[in-house]
Amino acid sequence: MVRLDRKSIGLVTGIVLFLYFFLFTDLDPDRPMVSPTLAVAMLMASWWISEAIPLSVTALLPLVLFPLLGIVPGKEIATSYMNHIIFVYVGGFMVALAMEKWNLHKRIALKIMTWVGLGPGRILFGFMLATAFLSMWISNTASTMMMLPIILSIIGQLEYNIPENAAGKYATGVLLAIAYSASVGGITTLVGSPTNLVYPQQLQALFPEIEVISFTEWMVFAAPISLVMFGLVFGLIYLRFVPKQKFTGLEEDYFKNKYRSLGKASYEEKAVLVLFILLAMLWTFRTGIAFDRFVIPGWGVIFNYASYINDATAAIFIGILLFIIPSGKKDGTRLMDWQTAHRLPWDIVLLFGGGFALASGFQSSGLAVWMGEQLSWTGNAGPYVVLLAILTLMIFLTELTSNVASIQMLLPVFAALAISSNVDPVMLMFPATLASSMAFMLPTATPPNAIVFGSHRIEIRTMVRTGLSLNILAILVILLFTWLRY
Repeated sequence: MVRLDRKSIGLVTGIVLFLYFFLFTDLDPDRPMVSPTLAVAMLMASWWISEAIPLSVTALLPLVLFPLLGIVPGKEIATSYMNHIIFVYVGGFMVALAMEKWNLHKRIALKIMTWVGLGPGRILFGFMLATAFLSMWISNTASTMMMLPIILSIIGQLEYNIPENAAGKYATGVLLAIAYSASVGGITTLVGSPTNLVYPQQLQALFPEIEVISFTEWMVFAAPISLVMFGLVFGLIYLRFVPKQKFTGLEEDYFKNKYRSLGKASYEEKAVLVLFILLAMLWTFRTGIAFDRFVIPGWGVIFNYASYINDATAAIFIGILLFIIPSGKKDGTRLMDWQTAHRLPWDIVLLFGGGFALASGFQSSGLAVWMGEQLSWTGNAGPYVVLLAILTLMIFLTELTSNVASIQMLLPVFAALAISSNVDPVMLMFPATLASSMAFMLPTATPPNAIVFGSHRIEIRTMVRTGLSLNILAILVILLFTWLRY
């Protein structure tokens, strides 16, 4: 007798959905690839959510199905699996592994624990606040990568001293909170997320008569939304994952004593710390920061081809330096070796790539635009019904696709919808841009989600359940603040 567990049901469901949309639907006769692409998306979503097969293997499906179905050529889709965001992850993780190799992560973690204390809520809040603040100025990918090794070390300290079941549940909550606070912090400023910069470009191109939004104007509208979402993330994680009492078995000065027991920092710790700080500075000040008319230029401008440089350039540069700089040992070792570096979670690299590949299919087939056009029925239903539909589409669409690609494709559609509905285009386009960063359910939704999932401490079911609640809350919060403004 065949046992029907969650994975088996998900496996069969995915295949049935794929066959249905591929064989029996023609959603857009003018775009014949829309239905096949949706079929692949439904198959991947079912298998990802149910973990029918390993997530990284599901991520490889576009490499096979897109060329076979005529959606995207094989050469083109293969390039989706290695782009600059993935290399930000690779370079950042090399630094994280170097910190672990020389126990720097333990020193930093213990120092932070001496500052925030033993309260589980205080630890959670402190790391969320630090991550959200960093994400206001650098990419949420980079900020999450910076925090991950420190958080994992603190989790390790807690697991060593408190019951395993309590520590495991709390660890899941903290990791999810870090990913979510990175996304929430990223919407606060104009430079906090790549999607934020798409909006003024598209608005200026489509409506030259509308004044481009300034750094301050962006923050006036986005910061309150970010603040409320931060509070909701903290509240939800606290209620679901945080024990209601201090961790038992630990004395108040426990972490201070553990920190003192480490002794003086070694040469290797200091060298890796310098490179870690250097990477953070390179990420933070690459493009400069603009406050309306006041601009702090970034270091990239000293090069003739500043536009060629991105966060991956800095991450891989520091990663290579780790293999070059010698350690203080007499055996000729370097700060990093391949025996350590091969521990990179390559399965998550493939998972990243699968999300980008799926986004490529959505773009080339016209599926994303088709989805946007299906909102035309809302034109006579009132502006806030239109906005509710747009926010729902954006948040759940970007669970499976690149938010940058989706917003680039759909903002013109939303602009046309605004004109046909006699609505201010800004009222639809700006909230849609914010919503594109508010996907919390799947590892493929945002780089921060994928990074913390790569710790192998989070079950996909837990991320889906927690993320679904936050997706719905994000829709309501953005809708409410737009209503208050207009």
